[in-house]
Formats: sequence, C-alpha cells, structure tokens
Amino acid sequence: MRTVIKVGTSTLTHKTGNLNIRLMEELCKVLSDLKNAGDEIILVSSGAIGMGVGKLSLQEKPKDMPTKQAVAAVGQCELMYTYDKYFSEYGHTIAQILLTGSDLKNDQRSLNFRNTVNRLLELGALPIINENDTVATEEIAVGDNDTLAAIVAVDINADRLILLSDIDGLYTADPRRDNTANLIPVVEAITPEIERLGGDAGSALGTGGMHTKLNAAKICTENGTDMIIANGADPRILYEIAEGKQIGTIFLKR
Repeated sequence: MRTVIKVGTSTLTHKTGNLNIRLMEELCKVLSDLKNAGDEIILVSSGAIGMGVGKLSLQEKPKDMPTKQAVAAVGQCELMYTYDKYFSEYGHTIAQILLTGSDLKNDQRSLNFRNTVNRLLELGALPIINENDTVATEEIAVGDNDTLAAIVAVDINADRLILLSDIDGLYTADPRRDNTANLIPVVEAITPEIERLGGDAGSALGTGGMHTKLNAAKICTENGTDMIIANGADPRILYEIAEGKQIGTIFLKR
C-alpha cells in the first residue's frame, strides 16, 4: 500500500507555535511501524513557518513575504532535524524534498520528482515533502499543503491520501460552532452541497481549512486516489485506518 500522509501545522505544534514533542515523536513511531509492516509511506509535512515562529519567539505568523520566507528557512531546519532525530531512533532514513507549484506544472521537473520519490522508496527511505516556502511567491506557490499533498498523491500513483488535521472529518456544519453537526463518514461524490460545507482557514498558524481539504479531495478522487480526513491528535489512529476501520471521512475515488 502506497500512502501519502499529510500533517498540518496545527497538529505538529502547540498554540504557542512551539513543537508538540510528544505528538511528533508518536507520529514518527507509528509511521516507522507501518513502514516496517511493508507500507510505502510518503509524508507531506507542514510546520516550517509555524516552527520558525516559535523558534524566533515571534508573537504571530508574519504577514509580509520576506519575513515569511525568513521564518520558513529557520523553521524548516528545525522541522527536518526533529524528524531525522525521531525516525533515526526507529531505524529509518528520511529524505527532504521541497517543491514549488512550478516544479509540479513543469513536465520534466514533475518527472524528475516522480523518479526521485520512486527511487527513494526502493532504497528504503521515507520522503518528507513540503512546499519550498523560502522561495515560493504568489506566482509559483501551491498555496497550501492539502493541495500539495493531493497533487503529490496523484503524481506518484498513491493508493490513498490521509490528511491528518485538528478535526475528525467533514461535518454537516462547523462542529466548533454548531453542536448539532454530524460527521459524514463516506463521501461518494463531491457535489455542490458537499462543496458548500467548506470553510475558511481554521488555524492562526496554518493555511488550510475544510475548503482546501475538499479541493484536495476533488483532485484525488477525480484521478483514482481515495482520500481520508482524520484527526491527528493521536497518530495511532493510522493503525486503525491501516486495518480498514471506518475513521474520519473517506472520499471514494471514481
């Protein structure tokens, strides 16, 4: 099973912007175990800007592009250092791949990316992908890692994409504001009614919201890849997904 797993800033960090050490260590442990069981794991990880905010002791996510890129440069080092530390403890080698939208739109660079990922998997490495926030501007940015993860999943012919978020899945309404909201376990088609359930960005440190997740689901399902939204508060939920249990919301490929 080839699985792309995307983890968001709000999952990796505390509200302060500082790293959630216990969660990140548990995530690396679970992914290592799934890899030991024979799964091909590709991780799309947000968190560079969020961790840079914490590392530089800033009060909030910067708004101007030069500061965003500077903060991302600091945070990306911290992010990969931490991943390397934890995955090494469980006997796995990681590889960093940073992408921009133009990399994925260019046929030759997209092919190079696909070949690199396939070779890394053959060599037993675990690719960790993020948008190259230090150089990406509005013209070449993918914009959010939900969309990036969907494009990556389709590009490398993954069986499924799992978006680990700070919400259990897609609801009939915003559960943070409406206590009558119900979780939708299965989405067979992304209808206009389903699209209207999308919202704005849900975190001060992140860039994604349900709107970006529904966009990612459209990219995946229209290109033969299942997608799941699940709560990443306890990474052990990935075991249940691997066992075929109904977790979160699954968007079925066409």
